[in-house]
Formats: sequence, C-alpha cells, structure tokens
Amino acid sequence: MGISMTQLLIILVIVILVFGTKRLKNVGGDLGDAIKGFRSAMKEGGEDKKTLAETDEEALEGEITEKQTEKDQA
Repeated sequence: MGISMTQLLIILVIVILVFGTKRLKNVGGDLGDAIKGFRSAMKEGGEDKKTLAETDEEALEGEITEKQTEKDQA
C-alpha cells in the first residue's frame, strides 16, 4: 500500500515541470543551510549550558544540586 518507484518518478517530473530545476536547486541549498545552522545551534546551546553549570554556582532550571538535597534532608 506504499508509494511505488514509478509513482515517485511521476511526482518528481510534475514537481520539476511546475517549479523548474533552478528553483528546486535553490530550495535544496536553503534547506541544507537551515539544517546545518540548526545543528550548530543545538551543539553550541549544549556547550553553553555545560559551561554555565561548571562556572556558575547557580543551578540550571530543573537541576538538583547538593545544596538542595542537603536542605531537603534537614
């Protein structure tokens, strides 16, 4: 019940006729750049959280620290 190879080729031909190859190339390039930017932002965001946690004494939101557990036990 899935899409066969011939159906995919027909859809590809229709898309090329409607949009043209130049526009599809531009859209593909823009999509690739957006994915790269998203991945690098996710990587930088994770590094920023680690750096902040190591340098600051303040806890990140939702993070349990030793100070909190000692207060809870007392």
